[in-house]
Amino acid sequence: MNPTDVLNEIAAQVRRCEDCQLHFSRKLAVPGEGPSNSELMFIGEGPGFHENEQGRPFVGQAGKFLDELLEVAGFQRQQVFIANVVKCRPPGNRDPLPEELAACSSYLDRQIEAINPSVIVTLGRFSMAKYLPSARISDVHGKTFWVHERLIVPMFHPAAALHQPSLKNLVIQDFRKLPEAIQTAKTARAKMITSMKRTSSEDPKAEEKTEDAPEQLSLF
Repeated sequence: MNPTDVLNEIAAQVRRCEDCQLHFSRKLAVPGEGPSNSELMFIGEGPGFHENEQGRPFVGQAGKFLDELLEVAGFQRQQVFIANVVKCRPPGNRDPLPEELAACSSYLDRQIEAINPSVIVTLGRFSMAKYLPSARISDVHGKTFWVHERLIVPMFHPAAALHQPSLKNLVIQDFRKLPEAIQTAKTARAKMITSMKRTSSEDPKAEEKTEDAPEQLSLF
């Protein structure tokens, strides 16, 4: 099955999902949207009022600001994939609960696997916690981290910048760094693939050894 078909299948499953209590109050689930071959993926926290009405991610005021931020980075919305850690709106826009995050995690993981982006930008602390569970977003925003063989860039949620004007310039500056981050990730992944091929040709058991090795986190 090709990546587009995989994403369509996941979206269909999300729309009929009843794995947590959020399905009781949702109007429309929000699977996510974007091209299956995107180099850049954004992961937010959860749908809000407008997203629940339309079934699409980031379509309210925070979404409009995200569109502006993408332009700052030299992208358009249709070039990136946008998703959330939970696919249905938490009532009253409350924080997602641990069991709700767990219920949606397999959908998100499968989307990431299908898209295989060079860079993932986490928007807000709940999506950041998927990769940097003990980090403080005020300390790490805009920095790049190599996690599970993928470049992760934690950022403030656009809604936070709208509510706290002092964050707006920080978010804009972080987005300006994205083209460089993508190039860094693509170069590193190309080198990694070349190295793995070389090692595999020299040692047939190298792939097995790589799979057994612990994953590491390091600052890029």
